[in-house]
Amino acid sequence: MNDIQQEIVPITSDDLFIILNHPDAKFDYPIHCHPEYEINVVMKTEGTRVVGDSEESFADLDIVMTGPYVPHVWKSDLVTNHVITIQFSKELLNFQMISKRLFMPIRQMLVDSMQGLQFYGEDAVRIKDEIIELTRMQGFGTATKFLEILNSLAHASRRKLVTNMYESEVLISQSKSRRISKVCRYIEENLSRKISLADVALLVNMSESAFSHFFKKKTGISFITYVNNLRVAKACDLLASTSLSASEICYDCGFNNKSNFIRIFTKRKMMTPIEYRNYISQLLIKY
Repeated sequence: MNDIQQEIVPITSDDLFIILNHPDAKFDYPIHCHPEYEINVVMKTEGTRVVGDSEESFADLDIVMTGPYVPHVWKSDLVTNHVITIQFSKELLNFQMISKRLFMPIRQMLVDSMQGLQFYGEDAVRIKDEIIELTRMQGFGTATKFLEILNSLAHASRRKLVTNMYESEVLISQSKSRRISKVCRYIEENLSRKISLADVALLVNMSESAFSHFFKKKTGISFITYVNNLRVAKACDLLASTSLSASEICYDCGFNNKSNFIRIFTKRKMMTPIEYRNYISQLLIKY
């Protein structure tokens, strides 16, 4: 199975962001990922875009934001490609300023970008113009313009999630609730082990029934659904990036038996684990 190439991004610890403007871009880079956030504005071309486990056609103007380690690639047979790319550190989500109420829409957008975000319609045109303006700026003004662009992206009404590879429920750990965040960290750290409702409820000093109601109210899904979705997301990653067998992945992800793993995975992804691996393999071969 081909590996997803990890790109080394030319950003340093002194950079708030970098912006790359390629009026004659060549889509000759293989499917890849990196630990940085990325905003891509692809113009004057058409082709195929892969983000996570999504493969879609694009044309004319395509604006997509990807979160850390989300695999992505654009391919086109045309030579008119114009691409502007903004890259910035995943540490932005941990900046104290981003935790303030004013920045909550931006914070949520950063979380959502782990599934890839596509912007379209009037919002895409407006955001494209703002990003082109940024390419012409220098100095301190670029910092405020960068934040303005993030704010425009965060408040765009014409946007949609691109991929199912990283389930939105997996990202609830970024919740405003400290108790929910604590529970989600515990689950992530113990995913391969048995996780009981009783243990998790005790972690936040609540009864099992009270915790179940609290978790559903805060997240919109049940506790067991959240755990299973997280396990399926981890299974997707292992199926795409390793040669481990389905049985090995089953237990590495905390499922108690293979038949239960296959049933839950197939219900969530609409294909079996082996079919999913074959699907991702074909994307890697193509791109």
